[in-house]
Amino acid sequence: MPHDEQAQSYLWDIREAAREINGFMHGVKFHEFEKNKMLRYAVERQLHVIGEAAVHISPQYRKEHPEVNWTRLVELRNILAHEYGETLTNRVWLAATEGIPEVLAILVKLLPD
Repeated sequence: MPHDEQAQSYLWDIREAAREINGFMHGVKFHEFEKNKMLRYAVERQLHVIGEAAVHISPQYRKEHPEVNWTRLVELRNILAHEYGETLTNRVWLAATEGIPEVLAILVKLLPD
């Protein structure tokens, strides 16, 4: 698969996972999120998918699109895979409520429907 097509495939994965997170989080308050283990796990899974897809996007494509904070996406995946506890809940909340909407807005421009 050519690099551009490969990048588009991974961008699609990121965009769809971000949309899932937006749907999961619609109208949810932090105290609800904190108490709802299934919701937290669902969001964490989609953040993991985003980070994995970001890892596979070529360095050249990343360089051409610095508007996406690729490093942050990958780092969050690493945190999810290796850290646990209350800090993680706060980080996941911030990623889901602040970071993901920003990323999604950028991805809609890079990969229109």
